[in-house]
Formats: sequence, C-alpha cells, structure tokens
Amino acid sequence: MIKSNDKPPIIVWLRQDLRLADQPALTAAVASGHPVLPVYVLDDGVHPLAPGGASRWWLHHSLAALTRDLQRRGGTLILRRGTSPGRMIEALAIEFNAAAVYWGRRYDAAEIEQDTALTQRLGAAGIASKSFNSSLLFEPWTIRTLSGRPYQVFTQYWRACRSTPEPNAPLPAPAKIPAPAHLPASDALDAWALLPTRPDWAQGFGPLWRPGETGAAARLQEFLEDRLCGYKTERDLPDRDGTSGLSPHLRFGEISPRQIWHAVRHHLATAKHPPDGDADRFLAEIGWREFSYSLLYYHPQIAREPLKPQFADFPWQVDAQALHAWQRGMTGYPIVDAGMRQLRATGWMHNRVRMITASFLIKHLLQPWQDGERWFWDTLVDADPASNAASWQWVAGSGADASPYFRVFNPVLQGKKFDPNGDYVRRWVPELARIERSNIHEPWTAEVLRSRDTSKSGADAYPSPMIDLMAGRRRALAAFASLNGRVS
Repeated sequence: MIKSNDKPPIIVWLRQDLRLADQPALTAAVASGHPVLPVYVLDDGVHPLAPGGASRWWLHHSLAALTRDLQRRGGTLILRRGTSPGRMIEALAIEFNAAAVYWGRRYDAAEIEQDTALTQRLGAAGIASKSFNSSLLFEPWTIRTLSGRPYQVFTQYWRACRSTPEPNAPLPAPAKIPAPAHLPASDALDAWALLPTRPDWAQGFGPLWRPGETGAAARLQEFLEDRLCGYKTERDLPDRDGTSGLSPHLRFGEISPRQIWHAVRHHLATAKHPPDGDADRFLAEIGWREFSYSLLYYHPQIAREPLKPQFADFPWQVDAQALHAWQRGMTGYPIVDAGMRQLRATGWMHNRVRMITASFLIKHLLQPWQDGERWFWDTLVDADPASNAASWQWVAGSGADASPYFRVFNPVLQGKKFDPNGDYVRRWVPELARIERSNIHEPWTAEVLRSRDTSKSGADAYPSPMIDLMAGRRRALAAFASLNGRVS
C-alpha cells in the first residue's frame, strides 16, 4: 500500500463501476493530489434492486478481483454493508474529514433520490461531492426528440444517438492510487456470504466466467478477434458461441460501454477485412442497453408496472404449478426447457432463447411478466435493472417499442429455425440426446416416446407438452382482445 500525504482523502464510492480504467470518479480523485479511499457498500435494504442469487455470486468474485487490482497500484478497497449506504458514506466522510466524495451516476429514481440527499447532507457538513458518467455512452437527458421528450421507439432513439458526436475516448487506469495514512475498518468479503454453500447451485458458473476487469478485457478481445465477424448471423444461434458474453461485465461495470465502443472502432480501422455490418449490429445491442436505461430513468416503475397503462387490466391466469414447471425447464417444449436449464446451470441464457422462453411464459401460459422478470433477476449473472425489465415488457407487448401483441413465438418453429440440428437442446436436455434431428423439437412424435413405459428414465422422463400451442395462442389473443382495442 502506498501511503500518501497528510491531505484529507477523497472517497470514491463504487457501485456499478467495479473497475479502474475509464473510471472518471477514480481518475479525478487521483488527479486531485489527495489520498484516495475507494469504498463499496453492500446494500442490505429491502428494495427491488437488491442483487439476486446469481448476481451475488458474480459480485463476490468481482469485488475480490477489484481488491487485487487496487492493491497492485497501492490502493485499498474498503467494504461496508448496511441498510442505508448513503448514510454510511456520509458517516465515513465526516469521520475521516474527507475533502470530497465522488461517485458514478445511477439512473433509478430511488437511487437518484439517495444520491441527491447525500449531496445535500455532505454540503451541509462542508464536504464537496461530485458525480460522473461512468456507465453509459449517452445519459438519458442528452438524447431527446426535437420537442424535448424522451424517445419511445428504439430505431429512432439509436438513430439520434448515432447522429451525435462520438463518445469520449476511455480513460486509462491510474498507475498509482495513493491510500490514506490511516484506513477505516473494512468487512471481510467472505463474511458477506455472497456465495452459495449447500447446495452449491453455482458450481457450473466458475468454468464459464471470469469476473473482474481483467476477465472483461480478455472477453472483449477474444470476441473482436474470433466472433465479431459473422456476428449478425451467429448471434441468433444458441448452439454456437456467437455472442460477446460481455453482459455481466457491463452489468457490474467491469468494462464501460465507451471502452467497448472505441475497441470496436479501433478493430474496424485496423482489421484486414472489417466486418462493418457485424460491428453495427453489435453496437446496436449496446444501444439497446442505452435505450433501456433511458426507459428506466423516465419510467422508474418499469420493473413492476406496465409502461402502457392499459395492460394493468390484463387477465393473467396465475398458476403456481405452471410457473414452477417453466422455472425448472419441464414444460415439454425442448427449446424452452433447454433455455431454462442453461439459465440454472450457468447463470446465463442465450438472448434468442430468452425471447422464446419469455414469450412462452407470458403468452402461452398467460403468467404475469413480472413473475418471469423476478425469476431472471434472481438467476441471471447479468441481471440488469434496466435491460431485464425493459426486455420483459418488450415481449409482453406492454413496453416502449414493444413486440406486437399478436407476436406469439412458436417454440417448435423457433427451435427448428435457430437450432436446426438440435445440438443446443441435446446439450441441456439430456433426456432427448438420442432423439433424431427430425423429431428433436417435437419429441412426442418420436417412436421412442410414442412407446413410453413406466420406467421413466432417459427420454421417457421428459414431460409431455403442458399446453397445446395453438390453443395457447388462441387463448393469448383472446386475452389481448379483452382489452377492448386498447392495445396496438
């Protein structure tokens, strides 16, 4: 640890930006000449944005990686937990006579209120504070229509983003991070018990993920070199490794969208065969994340209430057994079940399959989209407060720029189109491993399942379809029609 001068420290409150590079609050604190005190507070308050189980697994490893990265540069990460993080930061600032408190901005209404209140209390105590954009390419209030209103359609929103100047170049990580001569007490990370124990349902996560800033940088470089070319097509095929895998790194701020944007631009400028169309498609996915945060900022109830108010009266058919079968991947529809099992085993699900599974729950089973959103929030390592809610509302037809209400994904047709050989299904639904390609997405048509016995092993253990697809579609359309023309 590098001990600094006797100046009062600047506290850098880390939240969704667990990195050192392109970390404007940290860079500004180091540049001030004051010692720097990075702090992370685990919020024990009961609120919708409390991290789910899979996110807590990632958070543990991300904080461990950040601790090591800071130590290599002379810094120290202070860990605290409590039900009022803002109050804890305030108390720490007063105790250490801090020169200032810096942080990266957040965009949920409750978090904005917390930060605003902290700014006022710090000011009353004579302590400066400053916030920075550390999470987005375009903050919500910077991209608006000519009439000054937020965009409600993604294509228009992204067009407006692309017409603005390029995002600023990312900042390098500070070479040295001077620590105060005297440090406050810090919790032990292991004492937070973020990792599952018995049963260890996250045992499959480790081989697939490398949380932390170094892992994020390696994942980005691998994607640019190996998978950006062909991304437009490969990204929709769940049996291929065609996506970037950067979503959890972005969610925890181990990499910034500015870093990704400029890395893609540099790759295009230096590649022998620049994949322009693929790069534009990939950057548009970053754009969807930006659009989701704009929605969260202007519609803070997005995870709980439909953006289109007429959907508040939707005639859901709440069924705990149906929800449970969907959660466990036992619906009888292979592409749905493969996705739900991939989610439980890895903390992640392919994006195309997320849409299929969400549509099946909402439209074929008529279960509230909020129940699906909560399950994903608890089981995804990349559970993001904006993207998760916005995506569920998109499928439900109740969100901004939503999928049309009459779009009901047929899981059999979707499986045949995007997993034509059935390799994805066979990987995650081993009961169907020996089913022929022609039957893999309709296993009830296979001879091995037509002659079931009572042993219930292998293919015989796979459930029959829990609902007829055409009947489910008709029921869904009738439910939408019951809103008396109030949907479009």
